[in-house]
Amino acid sequence: MNRDKLYLLGLLLGAGLLLFLGRNLLQQSVLVTWGLTFGGATGVIVLVAALYRVRLELQASRGLLARKEAELSFALEVQRALFPRTLPENGGLEFAAICIPARGISGDYYDVIQLPGGRLIFAIGDISGKGISAAILMANLQAVLRTLIETSQSPVEVCSRLNHHFHQVTDPSRFATFFYADWNVQDRRLTYVNAGHHSPVLIGSCGGQRLEYGGLPLGMFQDSEFQAGEVALQPGDLLVLYSDGVTEAESRDGEEFGEPRLAALIEESRGRPVNEIQERVLDAVREWSGDEPADDMTLLIVKAAEAAHKEAPDAQRVGDVAASTAG
Repeated sequence: MNRDKLYLLGLLLGAGLLLFLGRNLLQQSVLVTWGLTFGGATGVIVLVAALYRVRLELQASRGLLARKEAELSFALEVQRALFPRTLPENGGLEFAAICIPARGISGDYYDVIQLPGGRLIFAIGDISGKGISAAILMANLQAVLRTLIETSQSPVEVCSRLNHHFHQVTDPSRFATFFYADWNVQDRRLTYVNAGHHSPVLIGSCGGQRLEYGGLPLGMFQDSEFQAGEVALQPGDLLVLYSDGVTEAESRDGEEFGEPRLAALIEESRGRPVNEIQERVLDAVREWSGDEPADDMTLLIVKAAEAAHKEAPDAQRVGDVAASTAG
């Protein structure tokens, strides 16, 4: 392409020079006229050829771009399918969750899984890096986690085995911050492991408590050890898990949104439904930093619901016994 430009430039300069030097000979010399005509014609041909090549290369580039956009769109659809389609409503907790990618596809992760026996698992993670590679690792993390919870009981065991796997499938520069929680509705206690993730915002009966027990991010060291923490949640308590795209969103002046601002907003909104709290947080971050996020933003809002009423089944059994006696 550059060679065509040089040829064209040389021919045009040569033709211009001949026109300048032979301006008085054009009417006297047939040879000069023919040379200029030939040079001009050749320049036009080269120009047409160059434009044709540009057109072909542009069409090829558009085709390649269209294929890449199609591949990215497909990857985004696959990733969206990995997030929970519905969130549990009868396990003693209410949920609202969203992931907003910054560049079409995200390395953030969240999940909510309901298990038999009144247990609920929820988690949030942030894969180091961006783009397709981070999204692939996110999908791998999700698949392995859902396999592990079927055979592993404690959060420490789940995170230890997940860390071992993540270390094996990634290079040393890749890791994932991760928060894993196991909720038992019977005793209303939350057992968790925080593997290097931002400490969730906790509002309510345990307000101000930092959920920091855990260990290093997943994948950093093969034999990392983890410890579990516990917290009891009372009806109305709020737990807000988030990725750094929320708190590190910057204003035009370079100031971060920050955890204190997020905590104050959650405290102010605690009496609202979880979906409304989520919208208020997203609106506040957008107003702070603009409509286009610089980093993936993920929110997982958890609210402890009122305890289920347990007298109805007993009353039903009494009624059944009375009916049986009467029969």
